Formats: sequence, C-alpha cells, structure tokens
Amino acid sequence: MTETKKEEITKYIVISSDKVLPSDAAMKIYESEFPVTVKETCFGLIVSGARDDVETLVEQIRQLDKNHIFVKDRGFPPGDERRCRASRGGGPRPGFHFLREEVEMLPAIGAALDELEAKECMTEKRKAKCRLKTSDLEKVIEEELAR
Repeated sequence: MTETKKEEITKYIVISSDKVLPSDAAMKIYESEFPVTVKETCFGLIVSGARDDVETLVEQIRQLDKNHIFVKDRGFPPGDERRCRASRGGGPRPGFHFLREEVEMLPAIGAALDELEAKECMTEKRKAKCRLKTSDLEKVIEEELAR
C-alpha cells in the first residue's frame, strides 16, 4: 500500500502593520489548530506545513490587515541545515540582507495600497450624480473667502 505524502511548503508572512503584531498573527495560527510549524521572526512569521493548510492560514492572516501583511515563498523549512545559522557557524543567513531591504519598502507599498483602495471607494461614491444646491455652493464660497 502506497502512502501519498502531502506537498510541504514554507512561506514568510511579513508584517508591516500598525494594527497587527507578529505575535497576534502567531496566536491566530495556534488557535486554528492546523498542523503547521510556526516560527516568529523579527519581520513576521515563517509557516511550514501541507500546502492546503499553509495557504488557508496565510489567507486568514492577510485578512487581519490585507494591505500591510505580505507573503513570500521560502524554499526551505524552518531549521533546515542549509539555512540555519547554528549549523553554518553564525552570521546572517543567505538572503537575509535582501529580505531586510524588501521589508523597508513595505510601509510605502502598504500606504499606496491604502490610497488606491480609498480612491476606488471614492469613485464608487461619485457614480451617483447629484446636483449641488445653490445655497450650499454659496456657503462654500463664503467660507473660502472668509479665510
């Protein structure tokens, strides 16, 4: 009898949010009871497990603050000797400096996504045309001239 092994994947969850901390995201994963490995890092989380479980969890975590939580694939599970600093004699792991540079750009990307989302909401509101009352226009003009 052959056993089918589920494909294991690992993803970074990079958190650049004022609302959500890595510990909040980790607690949400722990509460979900999915059989995954979670490692908290300085930039967020590393989640490793079966593809379906990880992708479901990642989507749940992103919903906490979708414009400020970013996801990136990782080729190695947490603690893998090819990447682990302990087995390599210390120092930053390969790829850390590039990830650090990416993380520094995320607040600007999140702000741009927020702005884009706000503009989409504004254009939806503008679709319903209504006429400006003369009295309201006069009031705006008077307020502007009073400055």
